[in-house]
Order: sequence, then C-alpha cells, then structure tokens
Amino acid sequence: MENTDPRAALDALIAESGDSYAALSRMLGRNPAYLQQYVKRGSPRILPERERAMLARYFGVAQSRLGAAAENSVMVAVPALAVVATAGAGGLLADEARSVARYFDPERLRALGMEAQTASIIEVQGDSMEPTLFAGDMILIDGASRRITRRGGLFVIRMDDAVMVKRLRLERGEPAVLSDNPAYPPVRDRPFSIIGRVAWLERVPR
Repeated sequence: MENTDPRAALDALIAESGDSYAALSRMLGRNPAYLQQYVKRGSPRILPERERAMLARYFGVAQSRLGAAAENSVMVAVPALAVVATAGAGGLLADEARSVARYFDPERLRALGMEAQTASIIEVQGDSMEPTLFAGDMILIDGASRRITRRGGLFVIRMDDAVMVKRLRLERGEPAVLSDNPAYPPVRDRPFSIIGRVAWLERVPR
C-alpha cells in the first residue's frame, strides 16, 4: 500500500533517487535546509503548491503523492480578500470586498487546524516583516484563531482603518504589535482588531 504521508513519500523519493535535500531545496529556490526541515521537523506543515508541483515533475509522480488533493477529492473555495495586507503602513480594506477564490483540499485545511468557512487569503506587501514575509507572498488566514499569547504569532490586523500583517505578542499582559524587520519599531498602546492568524504561506518565486 502506498504511504499517504507526503513527508514519508518525499523522503522515500529522495532516498531512491540518490539526490540530497540540499540540492533539491536549492532547485526550489530555498535555503539548503528547507526540505530536510519539512520532512524531519514538519516545518512548513504543508508544501506550497508551486514547490509541490516542481517536485512532482522532477520525480515523475502525481502531486497527490506529495500531499495534493486526489482528482476525485471535493475541493473547497477559500475567498481572497480584495486588499493587500501591508507589512508596513497598512493597506485599506475597501468594504471587505472579496475577489476570486482559491481552492483547497479540505483535508489540508484540517491539517492546519482550520475550516474553509473561517479562511481567507490576502497578499502581503511591504518589507516590515522580512525575512519572514516578503511582498507578493500569499497568506492563508484563520479567522477563528485570534488569541494572542506570550509566545506570539503572525496575525492580520486592522489598525487606523488599514490592514497589515504583524507579529502579536503579550508583554506584561498587554499586546504588542511587532515587525520582524528591526528597522520598524514596535507599536504599543494603539487600538487594533484582529482579522485572523496566519496559518499558511505561499511564497512567490524570486
């Protein structure tokens, strides 16, 4: 029986081919440790569609072997918010209009701990979250996950009628709005609302 675990399947394909994790990671335009971290540590939890497609073509296998939905799977639509989540000053959220949807395998969403009805997709712009997020990256938002912890996490928020993606963390019991780029200072004592937690990232090729 074929292993349905995409990490184990990829590990087996790499072993059979004699290729290295590092070489394949570089083929994807990633750092040399990227695929080894995916297989051994589970980070990222799901391979982005572009990278999965590249690996499937390279190994000559169906994408479903690497975690894509099978052809007979029922895909679910996840709406894309018609706004960019600026990693900087913030983008305007024009009436929360929604544009074309992206389609996901519901099993993938459940693996991320979320449901389609609370999910949305937003494009990132700006540089304040580099090197974690770059302009053009597409992020999947879990609108049901809004709790801030001391450990912190990435969230899309509204602040001053603008939408932005930031790292939120509790500091002395109060939320701090942080940027991963040290050139941007933290923001405190300003009201904001949380749209949702960043659950998945699709990086745009560079």
